[in-house]
Amino acid sequence: MAHSNAGLFLPAIRSRLDHPVTGSVFVDAALPDRTGPTPVASPELLELLRPMAVNGRLPRWTDWWDEADVAPMFSDPAVRRAVIEEQPCLPLSYYEQHIPVPEGWDDHPCSYLLFGPPYEDCAADAHERGRRVARQPGAHLHQIVDPAGTARHLVELAASA
Repeated sequence: MAHSNAGLFLPAIRSRLDHPVTGSVFVDAALPDRTGPTPVASPELLELLRPMAVNGRLPRWTDWWDEADVAPMFSDPAVRRAVIEEQPCLPLSYYEQHIPVPEGWDDHPCSYLLFGPPYEDCAADAHERGRRVARQPGAHLHQIVDPAGTARHLVELAASA
């Protein structure tokens, strides 16, 4: 199971495992391209990020966005503080890279759990690829708002793999 940009790394992880994979679940996640290397960030996102970088490092992810966009992702102030404190300040170069997509990585059932914007296009792409798609309305970090509900969806998606 991979959340957010971690979805881009599932093919590389899959290709390095020495045992079969019975299923992969993308959780409000970026999908790797069908073939060839996948850019970590779109040109539009890179345009937003480059001016934020200081000495090649970006601020915490929650600092990229307006408070009106970030606040709804957290139902509890203590959880918000904990998540913000644990965020790394990633190098801009992370977002400028392309992730390899080994051929045949998706030779097993894959599914997608969508919380909402901005990952609707990824969920539509997963559906077009013949993947099972479930929707749990919420913001991008909905797993910390409704962990039990998210777990139910994940168990169901994994069981259908």
